[in-house]
Amino acid sequence: MTEGDRHLDLRGLLCPLPVLKSRKALRDMVPGACLTVDATDEMTVIDIPHFCREDGHLLEEQHQLDGGILRFVIRKG
Repeated sequence: MTEGDRHLDLRGLLCPLPVLKSRKALRDMVPGACLTVDATDEMTVIDIPHFCREDGHLLEEQHQLDGGILRFVIRKG
């Protein structure tokens, strides 16, 4: 992670909270910074990419970790 990057642990939160908390975190970040989001709600595989497209952010990574954790790396647009 570089300066300005953030990590959110949103495991256990259900829709729409992962998107709402990600949007709030990105609002306070500088353009080009990365937000890493860990979530467990299966709906985030649909919601996070849609949110990124709608708000002009780049979804750089999306993958599943051990334990059913879904990780998203979002670069602020």
